[in-house]
Parts: sequence; C-alpha cells; structure tokens
Amino acid sequence: MARWRAALDKGRTVASRYALLPLRVFLGVTFVYAGLDKLTDPGFFADTGSGSIGETMRGVRDSSAIPALVDLALRNPTGFGYAIAFGEIAVGIGTLLGFFARLAALGGALISLSLWLTVSWQVNPYYLGNDLAYLMSWLPLVLAGASVLSVDRFLAERRRIR
Repeated sequence: MARWRAALDKGRTVASRYALLPLRVFLGVTFVYAGLDKLTDPGFFADTGSGSIGETMRGVRDSSAIPALVDLALRNPTGFGYAIAFGEIAVGIGTLLGFFARLAALGGALISLSLWLTVSWQVNPYYLGNDLAYLMSWLPLVLAGASVLSVDRFLAERRRIR
C-alpha cells in the first residue's frame, strides 16, 4: 500500500509539473496559425472589402468597449493588421519554445485583451466570444512561465551550473 501511495504521489508531482504544457502547445500553435493565416490572406490587409482589417475595425467601432482603440487602428489598418499578425507569430513561437515565456504570454494576453475590447465586445452573451477565453488562458502562463521543455528552463539550468 505504501509503494502504491508513493507511486501515486510521484505521478501527481510529474502531472502537476507538466500541467501547463498542453495549454502552451495549444496557445502557441493557435497563435502561430492565426498570424500565418493573416499573412497569407491578401484581402486581410486591405483598407476596405469583405474580410479586411479596415472593414472589420469600422464594423466594430461603435460597439467596442474602447472606440478610441479602434480609431487608433483605423489610422493605418494595414500597419495594424501586420502588427497583429507578426505579434501573434512572435507570441506563438515564444510560447512553443518557452523562450521569454512570461513575456510571450503577456503579449498573448494583451493581444487577446485588445481583441476582446474591440472585436468581441459586442458578443452577447459574453461567453460566446472567444477572445475573453483566450485572455483567461494566457494568465496561468503569465504567472507560471514555462517550467518544463523550454529554452527558459535550459538557460536557467545553465546559469545554475556556472
């Protein structure tokens, strides 16, 4: 019985150490995919037209929580679209590799927050909008970082050895 309990305790310890890894992989892959999807859609970066960043921003301006944030994006919709796309890719790669993991997660949280306050704000009921769920998903990674299978962990162990 004691051996079984010790094995169970060890299993729980290992499980808790790796608990955030599936979330890291999901968010990392999703954000890289989202960024690449934007970059490969020439219509996305247009100022006008169906599916364009400009048209999307104009469509949500009056229903967003912070219209001034949308106005800022509308000053240069193409530049804003590229900033979001490259930001998503950087956040996704940083998260997947666990490189500056907390900073990457903070970037992901800020992207999700800005999208929630602008694009998803009018979704009713609120739980049907996905940007709020992404924002909440980033918070554990902001707090905990990437403690396993990460560049951050590798670099920390190298510093400790020296």
